[in-house]
This record gives sequence, structure tokens and C-alpha cells, in this order.
Amino acid sequence: MSGPALQAIAITAMNVRNMRERIASSLVALIGIAGVVTVLVGVLSIREGFRAALDYSGSPDIAIVLRGGATDELSSGLGQDQVRVIMDSPYIARDADGPIASAELYVIVDVPLKSTGTAANVPFRGVGPNAPKLRDNFRIVEGRMFVPGTFEVIVGVGAAEAFDGLVVGNTVRWGTTDWTIVGMFEDKGSVSESEIWTDATVLQGAYNRGNSYQSVRAKLTSAEALTAFRDSLSNDPRVNTKVYSEQAFYEEQSEGLRVMINGLGFFVALLMGLAAIFAALNTMYSAVSARTREIATLRALGFGPFPVMVSVIAEALLLALVGSALGMLISYFAFNGIRASTLNFGSFTQLSFTFNVTSELLVQGLIYALVLGFLGGLLPSLRAARMPITTGLREL
Repeated sequence: MSGPALQAIAITAMNVRNMRERIASSLVALIGIAGVVTVLVGVLSIREGFRAALDYSGSPDIAIVLRGGATDELSSGLGQDQVRVIMDSPYIARDADGPIASAELYVIVDVPLKSTGTAANVPFRGVGPNAPKLRDNFRIVEGRMFVPGTFEVIVGVGAAEAFDGLVVGNTVRWGTTDWTIVGMFEDKGSVSESEIWTDATVLQGAYNRGNSYQSVRAKLTSAEALTAFRDSLSNDPRVNTKVYSEQAFYEEQSEGLRVMINGLGFFVALLMGLAAIFAALNTMYSAVSARTREIATLRALGFGPFPVMVSVIAEALLLALVGSALGMLISYFAFNGIRASTLNFGSFTQLSFTFNVTSELLVQGLIYALVLGFLGGLLPSLRAARMPITTGLREL
């Protein structure tokens, strides 16, 4: 190891031992960086939780068919004849019950949020009997499945946790109809968990929708069959459709919210980061000022300016490292796994999800903290390195 490197290690070790003498200013910088990391990871965990809900919802071999020109289910419309043509496609997988597909109707109902008591939009989906087969992780966790042809509903666990009154056994009134909640289901955190389901035919009658649907969800013979399925419908004059893979559909629907969360997270982190940099600058300037004579003595003994500069930056990085570790612990235990809901701008309905503090987010927080520490230590380190020896030795 070279002489300057050994000198830098020696000075850094001495600085660390003397940090207890500057405990107050060091804690200010440490807490500031911990706060930045906590906020950054906390906000971005919303994005990760939202993305996880959509990732669990999207399957490459599931297709969603809308009316041509529609951008979402609410603006789509398909008649019974069109649904029949779609389901007759040879690219849709089949089992003993026929095509593994579900013609679905989508309306919005007002349900009060548990957190505020204010009404929020909740998706109320009419589904066909094969709907559970199109969600790989679907299972009833309480009660039972609704009976087709009746005014019975099942609710997703996300909706039940976020909204008031969605309890198995309750009767609720939406539109002009009383509905009985007979079951609760989960689907590994997917978008479906934010919905309420009933029989599509019953929902058509309750909301005067005739025999219309808004989408057809179908399991394809393979993921590779999507293009052929789309082309076959495009070339069929009986239908006017727009075909998505389930993954592409949810990605498009969520893009606006993900961009907003990213922007908000980094904007807040930037503002707080500036405050943390000033705290680190103040801490390191104070450290350099308190050690003016000590630094000059080291220089007089033959220690170069570069090892002195490195030692100051290393001290700032150590504070950033400890602060980031504290922030990561706080964010993980404070946010990870918390159930929340937000507005899905693609459908203007509430989407339930859980905050998801991932290892990638923790690494991002660590890197950001180290950048703050480096910037906070850079100018004080240059001052220490450039300090004239004679000036420093005259300090009392």
C-alpha cells in the first residue's frame, strides 16, 4: 500500500476516534441523511407496491379484448354477437367447459373509505363462470363463491381492508339493487383484489346494460399466439376490436401514476437532500475548524494534503453510511407491508396495494446517502487540504 494511502487511513482512524467530541453536529448530519433516506424509500415503496400489484395481475398468455378505439374498459363496449365471435377463436385455450374466457362488464360504485369516511370509486365487475380460471392465484378465503343468477357478490381482500362495510354477510345497496356479500377472495395482491365481483348477466340487468359487455378476458393457447389472435380478429369484419396482452394493458393503465410517484419521490428527496448536504457541510466545516492546529501539525510532520482531504471525505461518508442504515431500518419497519389505496388514473377507481420496500430501493437509498455525504464533505476537505501550515500552527 502506498504512503499517501497509509497516511489517509491513519488520519481517518484518528478522526473517527475523535468524533465523540463532535457528537452534536455529527448527529445533526446523521439524522438529516436518515430522514432523506426514509422519505425517499417510503415514497418509492408506493411505486413498487403499485407495480407489484400490476405485475401479479399481468400474464403473457392472457389477452384482454376491448372495442376498437377504446383506451380502457369504461370506454369500451362489445355486443353479445361480437363476444361469441371472439370466444370462437381457435387461439383461445379450451377445457371440458369450453373456451377459457370471460365476457365482463365493469361499473363503478361509491363505497366509503375506512380511513376518511369519504366516498370513493370502487370497481364492480360482472364476470363469467370462467373468471377464476383466468387469475392463477385466485382463491376464496372467506365465505363462498356467488351463485350465478342471484344478487350475490364477492369482494377482494384489498377492497375489504380499504373500504367500509365490505364484510361477508353484509347487504349493501348499489344502484337500485340490494346485494349480499357472500365471500371474500384473494389473488396474490393483484388488481383483482381491489374489485367487487358478481355474475355479469345479473349486473347487466341491474344497470340496464342489455346484453352488452365491455371486455373479454381470454386464456390463449400460448403467449406466442397473441399476435395471431389479434390479427385474426382484425381481419374479421364482424368485430371491431383492440387486443392487449394482460401485461401490456396494465402497464398502459398505470403509466401516469408511476410517472407521478417517481417524480414526487425524487423531488421531495432532492429538496431534503439539499438540507442534508448543508447539515453535512456544517458538520464537516466545524470538524475542520476544530482540528485546524491538528491538521497543520500533521502536515508539518510530512502528511500530504491529499490524505488530509481523503480523511475528511471518509468521515462524511461514514456519517452518510450510518445515517442511511438508520433510514433504511426506519423505512422498512414503518412502511413495508402497509395496505393502502390510491387513485388509478387509467380507470379513475381506487386501487388497493401494499407498500413494498425492496432491496433495490434500499440500495438506491444507500447510494443517494453516500452521494450526499460526499458532496457534504468535499468543500470542507478542500479547505483542510489547502490550509497553510503556518496559519494552522498559530491557532490556539
